[in-house]
Amino acid sequence: MARIPASSLLLNPDGSVYHLGLLPHHISDVVITVGDPDRVDQVASRFHHIEFETRNREFVTKTGTYGSRRITVLSTGIGTDNIELVMTELDALVNVDLRKREPLEEKRRLQIIRIGTSGSLQPDIPVGTLLYSDYAVGLDAMMAYYHLSMTETEQALARELHEKIQLPHRPYVVQCSPGLRDRVGTAMTRGNTVTAPGFFAPQGRSVRIPIRYANLLEDMSAFRGRLDDAEFRLTNFEMETAGYYAMARLLEHDAFSVNAIIVSRAEGSVAPDPRGVVDTLIDEVLARL
Repeated sequence: MARIPASSLLLNPDGSVYHLGLLPHHISDVVITVGDPDRVDQVASRFHHIEFETRNREFVTKTGTYGSRRITVLSTGIGTDNIELVMTELDALVNVDLRKREPLEEKRRLQIIRIGTSGSLQPDIPVGTLLYSDYAVGLDAMMAYYHLSMTETEQALARELHEKIQLPHRPYVVQCSPGLRDRVGTAMTRGNTVTAPGFFAPQGRSVRIPIRYANLLEDMSAFRGRLDDAEFRLTNFEMETAGYYAMARLLEHDAFSVNAIIVSRAEGSVAPDPRGVVDTLIDEVLARL
C-alpha cells in the first residue's frame, strides 16, 4: 500500500490528527456532529457517562455513553470546507494506520449524524419543525475537486436545478444513508436540503450589498422537479449537509442530517425558542440510535 505523505495527512506530536486533535480510541462508530461548539455540551449533557473530552480550535469532542450506546459528539464549525476536513480526519482515525501512514486493509464504517439548524423555504414547513434531509443539493464547488459518483436520478435533478434556476454552475445532488434515514428519521418531516456556500447572498439574503441573484429565494422555493413518480421540491437552506453526504459516499461511511427549523424564509419568522427546538431534536435522535 502507498504510504500517505506527511504533508497530506498532518499529525500532532502525540500522533493525533492535526485539526481534530484526536487519536483512534477517542471516537466511537457513532458520531453526532454539530456546528456550534457550545452545542456539544447540549448533546453530551444527556450522556450517562463522559469518558473523554478535548478541544482544538473550533473542534470540541466528547465521547461517552447514552444507555448502552457509546457515542461521540463533535463540533465542526460552519461550511462544507470544514466538513471535508472533519470527514477526512474521522476516516483517517478508523481506516489509516497513523504510525505507518498506510490505509488499513479492513475498513470501518462510521455512522455520522448531523444535528443542525436550518431555514425553511416552504410555507407549510413552519418554525419548530424537525426535518430530515433525504436529498442534499450542494451549491458549493467542493465536489469539482473529487470524482463523486451520482446516480442517474441525482444527475437528472442536478441538471434540472441548474437549468431552471439558472445557477452559476451545476450543483451536486446526493441522497442520505437509507439505513440511518429509516432508523433516525422516523416521524420527522422529509426534506430536500440546499447546502449553500455562504449565509447571505448564496441564500438570497442582503444587508447592505446588492446581490447578483435577487430572486434566488423565490426560485428555490418554487422549483418543482420529478423524483421517480413523485414531485421533488426544495425545503430548506443550510451550509453543511451536501458536504456530509458527498464525503460519506466517497469514503464509504453512512451520513444523515436532521434539521431544527428555526427560521422560515417563506414567512419571514424566527422561532421564539430556538434552543428548545434543538433540544427536542437532540432527544429524538438519541432515542433512535
